[in-house]
Amino acid sequence: MKLRDMMFISLFAAIMGVFAFFPPIPVPFIPVPITLQTLGVMLAGGVLGARRGGLSLLLFVFLVAVGVPLLTGGRGGLGVLIGPSGGYILSWPVAAWIIGYLAEKNIHYLTYSKLVLITILGGVIVVNIIGVTYLSILSNLPWAPTAISALVFLPGDVLKALIASAIIIKLNRVYPLIDNSKQPT
Repeated sequence: MKLRDMMFISLFAAIMGVFAFFPPIPVPFIPVPITLQTLGVMLAGGVLGARRGGLSLLLFVFLVAVGVPLLTGGRGGLGVLIGPSGGYILSWPVAAWIIGYLAEKNIHYLTYSKLVLITILGGVIVVNIIGVTYLSILSNLPWAPTAISALVFLPGDVLKALIASAIIIKLNRVYPLIDNSKQPT
């Protein structure tokens, strides 16, 4: 792996940590808070691409697992990953990879609206499906009611997808990090 790749992977793991400074918004009927960190997931995948974006979030999750307090509210450690928020956090590398993969495949035809759909698919749908499934199993609750309670995240997540898409489009025009030298097929 090139030093440049390692630098960007570390940078986006650090950016995820910076998003932890924004306080979590507790939700009374679900034990998972609303955070800004999913915006970082979307940005990592859309800016870095599949491999580097996924690795940056994998590094982040590893740091959280060993106890570095990089989550909102100063949380960290294995207890967080096996708690109610664990499924959401563990889904982040997968979501970043999916967003990055789809962005790479569409790099020559990437528009704002296409990128919004990509970030919603990876950063909202994938994260919520994995997070809700994990929470449902952990809480021993049926999946459907757990999914309905997680709808509280939807407006904020869609807003984050809109913001992330605008930032990704601008960054890819000014300083593209996804290899766009390959000819479209």
